[in-house]
Amino acid sequence: MNEGFRIHDRQVGLDHEPYVIAEMSGNHNQSLDRALEILEAAHAAGAHACKLQTYRGDTITLDHDGPGFRIQGGLWAGRRLFELYEEAHTPWEWHEAIFRRGRELGISVFSSPFDETAVDFLESLGAPAYKIASPELVHLPLLKKVAATGKPILLSTGMATVAEIDEAVRTVRAHGCRDMVLLKCTSTYPASPLDTNLQTLGHMREMFGCHVGVSDHTMGVGVAVAAVALGATVVEKHFTLRRVDGGVDSAFSMEPEEMKSLVVETARAWQALGKVRYGPTAAEVDSLPFRRSVYVAKDLKAGDILTTQNLRVVRPGFGLAPSLFETLLGRKVACDVSMGTPMSWEFVGPI
Repeated sequence: MNEGFRIHDRQVGLDHEPYVIAEMSGNHNQSLDRALEILEAAHAAGAHACKLQTYRGDTITLDHDGPGFRIQGGLWAGRRLFELYEEAHTPWEWHEAIFRRGRELGISVFSSPFDETAVDFLESLGAPAYKIASPELVHLPLLKKVAATGKPILLSTGMATVAEIDEAVRTVRAHGCRDMVLLKCTSTYPASPLDTNLQTLGHMREMFGCHVGVSDHTMGVGVAVAAVALGATVVEKHFTLRRVDGGVDSAFSMEPEEMKSLVVETARAWQALGKVRYGPTAAEVDSLPFRRSVYVAKDLKAGDILTTQNLRVVRPGFGLAPSLFETLLGRKVACDVSMGTPMSWEFVGPI
């Protein structure tokens, strides 16, 4: 599972720093200029990719107000699905400009398609990877279409049962996907750390034999850092310029300074994992003298008896080990020894 794969020029995998994705979603607030600013801010903050969502109101739902078509609770309570998606969607005619600007900056741009026509469109733009949003995990025709591109797939698992994840994984593998990351996700907005259950990451990696990551809707960087410590190779967070600007996803989105912190702290978490080892590292060698050892605490003459008054365990660590202190007590010294001398066996006479 250490084997990774590439998205554009960046390697994704356990042997590499976490791949951080800034999710633009609907935070462009229907302004292409703002969308490009978000992309540029994501790049400046150190994100490795910026992700869009590719749909229209009529490709994701019906323009209808019947039962089930109006949201009952949460952040978007009272909104009609069609109206919400029309407001939040990224106009398809913007995509080319966003992809082009990403290439100029050197930041990967890809998207979550929500129907098969979106996949064809994104392929025409040279999308390097695909994200499957949590609600679409059960949309097997879409999964087959995406898998057939042969591009890496980031598959979000919010709400999904083990059986549903298994079916999705089998489907994409059977239709051409070789490189996949399962993203642990909690499909609430914002999400609580209490509902995040990151212990699932290791279980999911072992069960499905693929890389894992998080699509994280919590506030702050704590969940993402913990996820990396548990083996996450990808971290996705919603991103905006300023939450006070408003927008459908702004309330649970990161601002540029927070995204920069996320990139730095997840990289530190990954670096800290290291490997199983004991004993001083190369960086610790210079600290070894600050251990304690046995030192002569008073001037000694040949024949003097070593006692707790003339022998002590102190810093620095150039004398005999503290574990030998009691063994030394009661022994005669074989020569004169000055106070402050690190204790050595050569100073000790025969028993």
